[in-house]
Amino acid sequence: MTDRTTLDRQGASAAAPHRGALLGAMFLMATSAIGPGFITQTTVFTAQLGAAFAFAILVSVLVDIAIQLNVWRVVGVSGRRAQDLGNRVFPGAGYLLAGLDVAGGLIFNIGNVAGTALGLNALLGLDVRIGGTISALVAVAVFLSRRAGVAMDRIVVVLGLVMIVMTLYVAIVSSPPIGDALVQTVAPEQVEFLTITTLIGGTVGGYITYAGAHRMIESGLTGAENVKGITRSSVSGILITGLMRALLFLAVLGVVAGGAKLAADNPAPSAFEHAAGEAGLRVFGLIMWSAAITSVIGASYTSVSFLVSFSSWIETHRNRLVVAFIALSTVLYLSLGTTPVNLLVLAGALNGLILPVGLGVVLWVAWRRRDLLGGYRYPAWLASLGTAAWVLTLYLSWNSLTKIPNLWN
Repeated sequence: MTDRTTLDRQGASAAAPHRGALLGAMFLMATSAIGPGFITQTTVFTAQLGAAFAFAILVSVLVDIAIQLNVWRVVGVSGRRAQDLGNRVFPGAGYLLAGLDVAGGLIFNIGNVAGTALGLNALLGLDVRIGGTISALVAVAVFLSRRAGVAMDRIVVVLGLVMIVMTLYVAIVSSPPIGDALVQTVAPEQVEFLTITTLIGGTVGGYITYAGAHRMIESGLTGAENVKGITRSSVSGILITGLMRALLFLAVLGVVAGGAKLAADNPAPSAFEHAAGEAGLRVFGLIMWSAAITSVIGASYTSVSFLVSFSSWIETHRNRLVVAFIALSTVLYLSLGTTPVNLLVLAGALNGLILPVGLGVVLWVAWRRRDLLGGYRYPAWLASLGTAAWVLTLYLSWNSLTKIPNLWN
């Protein structure tokens, strides 16, 4: 009896880190997607489409699940990062994927730092330069801690829950027409396909696609024996993102349905202020800061994770490189003064490229290189679902690329 009890305790203690790692990976993916752009984008689309935006949210969540199921399954079972799989499938593909991801991640991180500054300005009235600097130091402290991985997992989980609870509060206060939103989730008055593709690109585009999957395998949770946990976490991460999107949609819907006019230059804080006055503005600041700081952490961590395979020196000094990535993003933000729209459009175009390139590699492994999966029998239905989603990512890519010439007009 004593031996059995001892073994049970050992098993429980061994399983606990895996559960923590999966939870951290799940929230890292979700909070990486929920950034400053996510909040502004959701507010703008809700103001434009009203309750019909619910349909776009539903479709985007379903497509996101199809993509992440395949990415997490292939990366998790193979135990290899996306760039390693790319180089095994086609020499040089992994370097291309890494280059696109790091470039896009750096540009978007300027926007993430700007988001932290705006959040602290709304929450505490801090000057945006001071707020951006303080936030960067908070992110740096995470990666300088002795147990950086555990610290990162905990902060993204806590701040993820803070965002959800605070947004739920505003959604309740704004009294949205929930019945109308539920009806239009399945029977919308209008359908905007460009809106749907924009949501997909913003949720699983660029580095976001691999944030959770890379964290998962680096925690040691890999192999076919862990497929059940890998699958559950990949879907849960998308559902957390979808929940946040839905709550934010309802919060803003209640405001616009009540006839309020949002500020054209800064609609998101305007919506929260209309919903709950001064308190609503402070809540917005907390939500924006939480969304932005977790995106800074996610973008920096994941971008460097695309480089560690190429050099043992990078692997040894990865936390210092993450700190350098955050510092560079902050210096660029401070030197530019504002977040340049052209840079963000260019980053969006790069993210549009990363999605089909990376997903294409994943699906090639699923269909043709199952030797990289250690003999695991990959479900044909899942690969087919992923292929259908991949076709859609090609459209996303083309849509992003067509915006590049406008940068020089």
